[in-house]
Amino acid sequence: MTRTVSAWVTSGDEYLGSAGPFAVDVPWWSEVGPVVGWLEGLLGVPVLVLRLLDVQGGAGGRDGHVTYHVEALERPASGLLDQRRVDTVVLDGAETLRSPWARAEGLRELLDWAAGELASTGRPVSGPVVQRRTWNLSGLFRLPTARGPVWLKAPPGFAADEAAVIAAFAGVDPGLVPPLLGVGERRVLMEHIPGEDCWGASPETVGAAVGRFVAAQAAVASGGSGGCGPVAGVRDWRAPILEVAVRDLLDGPLAEELTEREVRGARELAGRWELLSECGLPDTLVHGDFHPGNWRSDGGAPVVMDFADAYWGNPVLDGLRVQGFLPESGRAAAARDWVAAWKSRVPGSDPARALDLAEPLAHLTYAVRYQEFLDGIEPSERPYHRGIRWTRSGRRCVARRSGDRCTGCGCVGRGRGGTSSPSPPDQALPCREPFPDPDVSDGLATYRHGPFRASAGAGSGLFRLRRAPGPGSRWSGTPP
Repeated sequence: MTRTVSAWVTSGDEYLGSAGPFAVDVPWWSEVGPVVGWLEGLLGVPVLVLRLLDVQGGAGGRDGHVTYHVEALERPASGLLDQRRVDTVVLDGAETLRSPWARAEGLRELLDWAAGELASTGRPVSGPVVQRRTWNLSGLFRLPTARGPVWLKAPPGFAADEAAVIAAFAGVDPGLVPPLLGVGERRVLMEHIPGEDCWGASPETVGAAVGRFVAAQAAVASGGSGGCGPVAGVRDWRAPILEVAVRDLLDGPLAEELTEREVRGARELAGRWELLSECGLPDTLVHGDFHPGNWRSDGGAPVVMDFADAYWGNPVLDGLRVQGFLPESGRAAAARDWVAAWKSRVPGSDPARALDLAEPLAHLTYAVRYQEFLDGIEPSERPYHRGIRWTRSGRRCVARRSGDRCTGCGCVGRGRGGTSSPSPPDQALPCREPFPDPDVSDGLATYRHGPFRASAGAGSGLFRLRRAPGPGSRWSGTPP
């Protein structure tokens, strides 16, 4: 499928008209560069996408027909836009959860701040700003300078303080993270990292990234970055706190979406938090979305980026997360690399057991995080997260026998099935799922154990998986 676009264009408080539908060659809704390019070619003035207004069709944050609110930074010539009537309430309606970069005045202020910061360091912006991505989880812009591009990122209020996380890791391994060029409230300026994102990383690259990141986590845990407690601006998700967060989720938003048996099964996992703590891994800074798409390399040691989901707690979820983005042939090696890295840093620990214990807990942890997304975004942006496959079957991981495939639960680790192939390089994962989003067409998602259709209920997006008996049968997903 492809993405077609319509744009409702404003300039300040004035609605100027609409454009489209027109097709763009990148399917992901948050990737707005092609939209900006098409509209600037039509209007002859710079424009920026503010936010998504509506989606017809598509799934998983891609494809279908998408309508955006677009701000023209200069007034275009008359006669270039259609004058069809639109719902101005949708354009002008106040929304307390709207992101600052989704408002015209907020976006102008953000870009003015970035330009001022760079000018004050003797590195002024030297050309037009390129808007790469905008959605409820971040605004991302490339700013050209004479000394190379600079990246401006604005995260939402429920994201971790990326500047604080980067500073903590830079304190123990400066080359591990992007250099910071400017920091403000909910915004960072970062140096461009040459090379490519590490999709399709070789086993050697995975091993190097895992080993280096574990070394930095161990150093941070021991106080190597100036302290050995939670970092300011980062969620404290140590096991006792995360256990309470899961319990509150089961008592609250999920209470009416899960069956009594499912809630009881999820509660039975509570004892695993204590067992996980007994594995001896230290609490430290956890990336929260540690996979090759968030590493960048020009042939040397990968640089790690995108710390929006970082927290302070047990690092085991990073060990599971990376495996979910690798082909099945590479997962066992990644697990061995992660286990060996922690064993060398904490000799008395049992990281292998931690991986096994944490598999079902990972589902619950990501469900808590997903609820934070839903609680923190405006309603018109929820299509980005509609149909997210937070599986309710983490408890099935417990019932499987060693070496069996973890059928139907989508578990994130140990290479036992349930995960998809790595996402394409341009994919903007809409929800930080516990496994990469598959290729979706009309709701049909293909995974290693067969295709299934998934439809989610409101709220958590958890769903049941079923498959008819017999070879070649299909999985079907049903809403809560």
